[in-house]
Amino acid sequence: MDRLSICVAALVAGLLVTPILAADRPAAIDPYASLQLLQQRMQAGTLDSRQLTRQFIRRIHQLDQSGPTLRAVLEINPDAMKLAGALDAARSGHPPRSPLFGIPVLLKDNIDTGDRMLTSAGSLAMVAAPATRDAGLVERLRKAGAVILGKTNLSEWANFRSSHASSGWSGRGGQTRNPYVLDRNPCGSSAGSAVAVAAGLASVAIGTETDGSIICPASMNGIVGIKPTLGLVSRSGIVPISHNQDTAGPMARSVADAAALLTVIAGSDPRDPATAQADRHATDYTRFLDPHGLRGKRIGVVRQLAGADPHADHVLDQAIATMKAQGAIIVDPVTIPHLDQLGPLETTVLMSDFKHDINAYLATRTGLKVHTLADLIAFNDAHADTEMHWFGQDLFKQAEAAAPLTDPAYTAALAKAKQLAGPLGIDAALNAQHLDALLAPSVGPAFMTDPVDGDHVAGGASQPAAVAGYPSITVPAGWAHGLPVGIVLFGAKWSEPTLISIAFGFEQHTHAWRAPEFLDTVDGKPVLAGPAR
Repeated sequence: MDRLSICVAALVAGLLVTPILAADRPAAIDPYASLQLLQQRMQAGTLDSRQLTRQFIRRIHQLDQSGPTLRAVLEINPDAMKLAGALDAARSGHPPRSPLFGIPVLLKDNIDTGDRMLTSAGSLAMVAAPATRDAGLVERLRKAGAVILGKTNLSEWANFRSSHASSGWSGRGGQTRNPYVLDRNPCGSSAGSAVAVAAGLASVAIGTETDGSIICPASMNGIVGIKPTLGLVSRSGIVPISHNQDTAGPMARSVADAAALLTVIAGSDPRDPATAQADRHATDYTRFLDPHGLRGKRIGVVRQLAGADPHADHVLDQAIATMKAQGAIIVDPVTIPHLDQLGPLETTVLMSDFKHDINAYLATRTGLKVHTLADLIAFNDAHADTEMHWFGQDLFKQAEAAAPLTDPAYTAALAKAKQLAGPLGIDAALNAQHLDALLAPSVGPAFMTDPVDGDHVAGGASQPAAVAGYPSITVPAGWAHGLPVGIVLFGAKWSEPTLISIAFGFEQHTHAWRAPEFLDTVDGKPVLAGPAR
């Protein structure tokens, strides 16, 4: 066995296996309970953070490492129980300092933690040593009293290695499975975070998005995902694709829980210059949880982003009917100018950004044998049996050959992309009809996982907001053959309060979320004999 295999085996043996004594097991806790309910129980003394953390760890063993074998969690924090105990002691006699106090949170495995856990972006090239410092958002989570429970699987390198990859697959974690129908794909790249929340392995999780990596997995796994305005949440200590589009964001089973998580992680960070204005806009987003949030809102339907999947279109039309019934003013259709010009521009920008940004990130890591994108390409070639998995690395190679950030073609593409997506795109559509938000299907229902040819995504509405750096939120809206389907709302820069208000108002009148049954295939049978509680 080579050193890499020994390292991986040690991780499996040492980090994923956390013994739980039968005597320590608390009374059953609803794994799908809201943050508010969990806080009420902890304040009343009928639950503590250690019990809650212990149950989530046990549930990860039950559903993620066995049973349905979801492969959503790469590793459990070996210090999670110790952290929970310290928070229980700090709670005694004092009100919680945030809605996340004592709450276990999972992090996508491209987010640095300065502890014993690894940050690998799913790649075996990155497992030699952990990061030395918490990412900016992790510092905020710890300050708020959250328990960092573990790291979640992802599409390796956030889906920026191969154009033929299967979303949710990484060399380190294997293929993540959709908890609703196990042979279906969870979408990516924040696959593990979405699946973990949907399956009740944690109350909330953090994902990241460059274009669609929060919105798509949240929709296909039936949960809420918020992609914030670029610069609202720090990206320091996050394995990058593009400083022009990357952002981290909340993934939760409800708009309320997502809003509470966003409240904690939003704000300025001197380590990320893009967040210079964040403190001026960050707020308590739970203030906008208005059950009548649809009333009087002007919402434009972007039919350009529909039409790829009939099931998604049907759910969209049902959502529109609900919104109208609750007092929203629907403008249908609304056109976003220049939408068809964004693709080539985005590709040019991302290729150059990735080479620059990943090299800069790797320079912050110690104890690794890879220091550049060229090193990563060489590592994958040398470890093709464990890393390539039929997928190759054509995107890596294109990025390695891309022009530098000083190249005139790059700077022109970046300026044009931002202008066409933002002021001349989303802003123009909003202003023309005096709209509060834009609406589209998030994506079609989950496609079957295909390890040979990769993903078969039907549609997707993430690109305009992703390229512009504007916020978007996906909310469960309906079902197709037992698979969840979401709608996405997006709007102007810093419009998170408006989007959250609309999304919450919609959620309160649809209640579309339901727990997964872990079916083996569509119209198949559950792999568990009874409910996973």
